[in-house]
Amino acid sequence: MPKDEPKVAHASGHKSAEREPRLTKSGKLDTAYYEQELLKLQIELVKLQEWVRQEGLRVVVVFEGRDAAGKGGTIKRITQVLNPRVCRVAALPKPTEREASQWYFQRYIDELPAAGEIVIFDRSWYNRAGVERVMGFATQQQVEEFFRDCPEVERMLIRSGITLVKYWFSVSDEEEDKRFQDRIDNPLKRWKLSDMDIEGRDRWEEYSRAKDEMFRYTDTKESPWWVVDGDDKKRARLNTISHLLSLIPYEDVLPCARKLPPRKEPSTSYVRVPIDTQTFIPTRY
Repeated sequence: MPKDEPKVAHASGHKSAEREPRLTKSGKLDTAYYEQELLKLQIELVKLQEWVRQEGLRVVVVFEGRDAAGKGGTIKRITQVLNPRVCRVAALPKPTEREASQWYFQRYIDELPAAGEIVIFDRSWYNRAGVERVMGFATQQQVEEFFRDCPEVERMLIRSGITLVKYWFSVSDEEEDKRFQDRIDNPLKRWKLSDMDIEGRDRWEEYSRAKDEMFRYTDTKESPWWVVDGDDKKRARLNTISHLLSLIPYEDVLPCARKLPPRKEPSTSYVRVPIDTQTFIPTRY
């Protein structure tokens, strides 16, 4: 079961779970415990969102890694409680003919946040060092140029005031196969499995070599890669969210709970239109 070696985070900030997690007989996180901890972290994410908005911060979070390693599930748990006007996901499709003729980073630059925004890249400019390289969509010269440019581009983003966080989701080949099979069996997930995923499955070692070289050039002091052990989805989600919260100092600026005032008495001059003049959806449930 080959797997990428995880980098251990030593960031300070958000307080992680203090008590021992409850486990199932198989060693996985207990579902009730997971949901309880996830809710705590999601409340903190809302606090972070309000701080980012109030202070005009600009945050970029890059999610990269193996197919079926858990990137999408983690992104979903982050964004499902946040305001889409503050936190949005950039998941760019294959470049158009025009975009392919531009400076490689150009279409990603267009997605960067304005003040008070968080942008999560579900795959990013690192496509060039990964899938494009392994699948032959990029030449060796283009890959080498990417390795020269990428650290400089990221330093420029950081100097401009952007907070840049990069996560690499690692998963064993055995666990990846289980998740691929689950996608085949589950109609709700079947859309997640592409021909590219199947082809990439046969190029595990090529992807590993590409990832190792990518890290050599782009795992920098200014912009390090943080590796997520993705074999246990629940642990990966909790650990990633907790770590992200620890990297961005924030304060609780949520408005205090307020008492809902009594509703004003309705105006006597308003007459509601007859219900049978409107078209309602069928009551099937």
